This record gives sequence, C-alpha cells and structure tokens, in this order.
Amino acid sequence: MSQEMILKTENLRKSYESGQPVLKDISFTLEKGEVVVVVGPSGCGKSTFLRCLNMLEPIDSGTIQFKDRIIDRGKRDVYEIRQKIGMVFQSYDLFPHKTILGNIILAPIKVQKRDKKEVTAEAEKLLARVGLLDKKDSYPRQLSGGQKQRVAIVRALIMHPEILLLDEITAALDPEMVREVLQVVLELAKDGMTMVIVTHEMEFAKAVADRVLFMDQGVVVEESLPNEFFTSPRTERAKQFLNTFHYEAL
Repeated sequence: MSQEMILKTENLRKSYESGQPVLKDISFTLEKGEVVVVVGPSGCGKSTFLRCLNMLEPIDSGTIQFKDRIIDRGKRDVYEIRQKIGMVFQSYDLFPHKTILGNIILAPIKVQKRDKKEVTAEAEKLLARVGLLDKKDSYPRQLSGGQKQRVAIVRALIMHPEILLLDEITAALDPEMVREVLQVVLELAKDGMTMVIVTHEMEFAKAVADRVLFMDQGVVVEESLPNEFFTSPRTERAKQFLNTFHYEAL
C-alpha cells in the first residue's frame, strides 16, 4: 500500500442546529489505496462523518484536506473536489424516469462535459463488470435492491473518483442481496480503490478493511488493524459493541 496521504481531517467538529455535538475533534488520515471501515452503534456520528468528508454537511470547525488542498465549503472548487470524493448512499437515489444507462451517463456528460460516446462505452464496460449490462435499458423500478445498489456504485465510479465513500450501502437490502453488493466492493478494494466504508456488516468489515475506526458518541474510541479490533479490542466500549454481535449470532 502507498504511504501517500490523500485525505486528512484535523480537529473536526460538527453539531446539530440544537447545539448537540455530533462529531468531537476527529483527526483522521487516509492513505491512497487504503480501505478504512468505520463501525459503531447507531447514532454515533458515522454517517455524518462520511458526509462531512466531501462537504455534503458543513463543519463547525477543524479542517479537511484533500491531497495538498484544504477544502473550503464556501469556495467553488469544492464542487471539483467533490467529484474526486464520490459517495454511494443506502437509498440508491436513481432517477426513476431514466434508464439505467441514462442514470449513469448523466453526470459525466453534464458536469464533466465528457463525450457521450466515450462515456456510454465506459458505462457499458462498468455495467458488465458488475453483471448488469443486460439491464442498461431497464428502469430502476424493474431492478432489485441489490441491482440498484450496484448501479449506484457504477454511477459513482464513472466520475473517476480518487476516493469512494460508502454509507451503509447494504442497510436497505434483503439478506440475499447483500452478498452481491459486497462482492463488488471487495473487488474494488483488490483493485486498489481508496475507500471509507460505514457498515454494520462485521464479517464484511473483517474481509475488506485495512484499518478499522470504532466510533461512539462522536469520537473515535479505537483505531486498529482489523484482526486486532475483532479479536482483541483495547477498550471496554469496543468489547461491549462486539459482544452485541456475538450475542446476535447465537
């Protein structure tokens, strides 16, 4: 793995409008080609952290640095940087009136001003990679949840992001659809895609992570290699969290 820093936060803070803190002084460094998985109980700030990384959520204080640039939400270049930090949500967000191919090629043509023929060829190649080329002329309503989530991943990839943020992308799926989506992410990891992944799928986290961040109440409680975190967590809070999953497995 490269030792090249690609994303960094320092003392990141974020509060709700009520003043209740969501993120408390989070400092984090992501290296190129690294897969970091963020786990923790519901409501601990994981998804908010992810949304702050590409400025979908404004921060109260602290800095976010992409390569050698500090991201400023008030500057126009945030839109350029956001294209380099792609995000896939659990809700797919596909346009229902457009075909699968139409959903995928829209942003690169309209936003990046790329050639339609070139973009279409790349979209078809990516759809084939995730096993959905035969669905290119279908509409989102004709696809299963797992298929729609794979399309959402393709839609993010075609923008050529340098980092991919994945926010609970299997949370809305039936159990039998989860594996097909996770397999795509595992293949991306093998290909060297830099990713930050929020998930409750602990077995998947073990398989894909280079590093695990465990969050609770807006702070990073523990940061470990996956084998260390899942076999010998250092903090009592992490042990309690993992025991919940052991209990559910009984």
